[in-house]
Amino acid sequence: MSSYWTLLKTPGVARLIGAQLTARFPFGMLSLAFLIHIEALFDSYAAAGLVLAAMSIGQAIAGPLTSRLMGRLGMRPVIIATMAVCTASIVAMALVPLPIVGLMIVGFVAGLSMPPIQPAVRTIYPKVVNSRQLAPLFSLDASAQEIIWVLGPVIATFVAIQVSSIAGILLAAFFLVAGGIWFVVLPEVGRVRIPRSRRKLGVVLKKPEVLLSTVVGFMLVAACAAVEAGVVAVFGHGSANAGWVLGIFAVGSLIGGLALGHAPIGPWALAGRMLIVTIGLAVAAIWLNFWWLSGALLLAGIGIAPSFAVLFGIVSASVKFSDTAEAYGWIGTGQLIGAALGSALAGFAIDHSGAASAIYVAAGFAALGTIIPALGRRWHPDLRGRDVSPIPDTEPISIQVS
Repeated sequence: MSSYWTLLKTPGVARLIGAQLTARFPFGMLSLAFLIHIEALFDSYAAAGLVLAAMSIGQAIAGPLTSRLMGRLGMRPVIIATMAVCTASIVAMALVPLPIVGLMIVGFVAGLSMPPIQPAVRTIYPKVVNSRQLAPLFSLDASAQEIIWVLGPVIATFVAIQVSSIAGILLAAFFLVAGGIWFVVLPEVGRVRIPRSRRKLGVVLKKPEVLLSTVVGFMLVAACAAVEAGVVAVFGHGSANAGWVLGIFAVGSLIGGLALGHAPIGPWALAGRMLIVTIGLAVAAIWLNFWWLSGALLLAGIGIAPSFAVLFGIVSASVKFSDTAEAYGWIGTGQLIGAALGSALAGFAIDHSGAASAIYVAAGFAALGTIIPALGRRWHPDLRGRDVSPIPDTEPISIQVS
């Protein structure tokens, strides 16, 4: 733990983590708030799943595009513009009476304009710490972001039940604006300039390491999205238990990230961490009792933050600095497509077979996320004892010979 305190004392690290967590706090609230809101409006989890899927697809499309734009226009202009459009879209979804199709369209726009905070901060980190601190910082960041998933669902559920689902959505919009403004005014955001990539859009996906990270991230987030829908369906939108169970799920991730943050990252690291998630989700589906679900999801959560930390480390060590933002954008795209598919499949499964089926869907996604890195371990770099900083960008130097 002392190394984490040392990291937080490094100039710029604590405020970067705090600002980006605040700006991304709506991610822990919006899915559950919209799930409760839309299910109450249309009496259908499938309808809610479709709207959340549309939002996630919009984010998925935007991920690499807005990340790449930061290399052309700068971080601040891109984040400010997207934040304005996204906030307006979220508020409209909460306040304007719309049919399901209308909510899907506006949700798609909200996702398309979601500020690229995560790719921005992942790109800044190598510039504020030395190479030995980078891997622990990725782990600390992956663990700290679980605060979003610990408090976000609890706050969203509490506000939705005690006040209204509209109030929960508007509160999330407030965090988006407040955190986004805090992030863009940080001096580190102004000092770090992402070099313009010389590659065409999408070429970075040809690197097996980036593709592996994207696919496994897809599976992991699809599993989490399916669990979220399943837990809400178990307890119903009138109970706060769903928020508490999902919060405990995130506590497990926080514990796992801090406990395994310094574990060596060998070729089996990703498969091993995903196996923990798979076992926990498989056990969770056995009995839909509050305490059983809490215990099983606590176990499953232990593998989540460590898995994300490995994904970030693999990408950072495998691409040039000018390609890091786009690479993280593609990983985000994979995760968001996973969220869309996980939410949609879980919603349909719940409507046709009950809440337990959504948790089985989640366990299936996690199992695939375990098998894929096990089979593709030759593309998983061995980072034990290695510098995980991005590969420096180099240019040809002309030499005059007299």
